[in-house]
Amino acid sequence: MLGGTRWIGRAFATRALEAGHAVTCLARGQGGPVADGARLVAADRARPGAYDEVAGRDWDAVLEVSWQPRWVREAVAAVGPRARHWTYVSSVNAYASFATPGQDEGAAVREPTDRDEVDHALYGEAKVACERATAREVGDRLLVARAGLVGGPGDHTGRSGWWAVRAARAPQEPLLVPRDGARGAVVDVRDLTSWLLRCAERGTTGTYDAFGPVLDLRAWVELSRAAGGHTGPVVEADSAWLRAQGVEEYMGPESLPLWLCDPDWVGFGDRSGAAAVAAGLVHRPREELLRDVLAYEREAGLARERAAGLSPERERALRALLG
Repeated sequence: MLGGTRWIGRAFATRALEAGHAVTCLARGQGGPVADGARLVAADRARPGAYDEVAGRDWDAVLEVSWQPRWVREAVAAVGPRARHWTYVSSVNAYASFATPGQDEGAAVREPTDRDEVDHALYGEAKVACERATAREVGDRLLVARAGLVGGPGDHTGRSGWWAVRAARAPQEPLLVPRDGARGAVVDVRDLTSWLLRCAERGTTGTYDAFGPVLDLRAWVELSRAAGGHTGPVVEADSAWLRAQGVEEYMGPESLPLWLCDPDWVGFGDRSGAAAVAAGLVHRPREELLRDVLAYEREAGLARERAAGLSPERERALRALLG
């Protein structure tokens, strides 16, 4: 594991350990502890010699999640020649356009960045650069998983759990919901990492959109209401009105998570995902995902400050404006 102390990396390490594998995580160790039973090789990938302790030996499988091109190039050069299988977790942000729903892995990607290190403004371009650098080194031993929105228990972004949290936090209070918007999807981190592990074990290669089942936002809201026990009324607002009030789409503070109405982005959360399913990706029921993510959110605190979603005060103010 290149990484392994946070989110997808830690979940993958956990699945691998549960399956009886020996797991080594190369990381600084500052993002949190490695999964119980994993070995930590403490190393700063920004410094020379970061891979000295793991290079020069055989590895059955390697999983990489970074989006910094230099880190990825140096890692695959040091470890790639003796790795039986390599997984690179990329992102659907690698694609050049999101204006058309239902596209698959054949869609055009962005031009790769030529920078060694980037910020989030070049996230998609960096992912393409990392994909290509990895492919040049490991060739037909590579699986590229272009992940969509990854959610479930442990989701630090708060996106996949917000609607269920909102339903549970004020179950009788009116709930503000967009009347229209694009469809979207969430892939459970447990389903994603279990599939990636099976692919590594079997030697599965190729490029796949690792996407959850696509739903209308209203269907996701209704499932979230059921999970959170919401019995209050639903108050609908047009997307154009919400945008005029400055409500953010999809993510971030004072947003409506998973909501997308910009015509240029209607395909961001609506991709085929059929190839990954054919390759063995199995999605648990959405009800189970939402039940489990809400349990995680309850433990973390429903009233805590969150990275995504409308604050109670902001939602009430918007409902008041609607009359």
